[in-house]
Amino acid sequence: MTYLHQIDPIALSLGPLKIHWYGLMYLLAFVSAWWLGRQRIRAGRLPGVDMNGLSDLAFYGMLGVVLGGRIGYILFYSFGAFLDNPLMIFKVWEGGMSFHGGLLGVMAAALWWTRKQKMHFFDTMDFVAPLVPAGLGFGRIGNFIGAELWGKYTQAGWGVIFPSTDPNVLKLGLDAAQLQAQYAAGALDRFARHPSQLYQAFLEGLVMFCVLWWYSRKPRPRYAVSGMFALLYGVFRFLVEFVRVPDEGIGYLAFGWLTMGQLLSLPLIALGLFLFWLSRRSPVLQPVVPTGAHEGQKQA
Repeated sequence: MTYLHQIDPIALSLGPLKIHWYGLMYLLAFVSAWWLGRQRIRAGRLPGVDMNGLSDLAFYGMLGVVLGGRIGYILFYSFGAFLDNPLMIFKVWEGGMSFHGGLLGVMAAALWWTRKQKMHFFDTMDFVAPLVPAGLGFGRIGNFIGAELWGKYTQAGWGVIFPSTDPNVLKLGLDAAQLQAQYAAGALDRFARHPSQLYQAFLEGLVMFCVLWWYSRKPRPRYAVSGMFALLYGVFRFLVEFVRVPDEGIGYLAFGWLTMGQLLSLPLIALGLFLFWLSRRSPVLQPVVPTGAHEGQKQA
């Protein structure tokens, strides 16, 4: 009932160039968001915006994800390491992205784009929210392939063993043959961990996508779709953190269980509830299917 993780984090090597699975997962995230966004534009879910407008929004959104995610990771989780080596901020291919920072980055990008379009900010956010969970799922799969952000030991004879990154397994000093022999004999079962990355891929990716895509298929009051996104992510992230190892160098913040991820998720839960409250008396943006949407002709 245990799985020995031996996935190479490098998907392809072209001479000195190494393409990591983590980077490919980000590419899939952007492609999926773009494709889903096209479906919603063609359905008229953001009246007055054509494919060219979507391209601009996607570009700003990608910048927001990368810059916000990296800066958020540095500020929330690794500020000390950044002070020791400031150049680490550019090493995105090594991992180290914060969802909460990325969310702030996307919101800043959406605000910039929305002001140019002279639209309501939350009409844009309600449009964007269903596009995000698929990318979150891909990102967590990338974390799993890279053997990072794993969970606590299951202590139940099942789970995933991460021999390339688990310090307790590395201390054994086993070569490849010895590792396989110890695994086959069940001697490594005590190092089996919760695959918290896959829990998050399922909840934050698949479940959130299904719920939000279904919920947003029908026109909803302004703020409602964004509220659903914030509430679901905040609750799911808060719950998974109970079986996830706290971030190195930070540990538990309080009560012997509160993590930075949980602390950052509490405002999202509160925001989701507040947005639902606002939505009760807010207008409903009705779809306006643009003529010539396939050709990218902007409609008034």
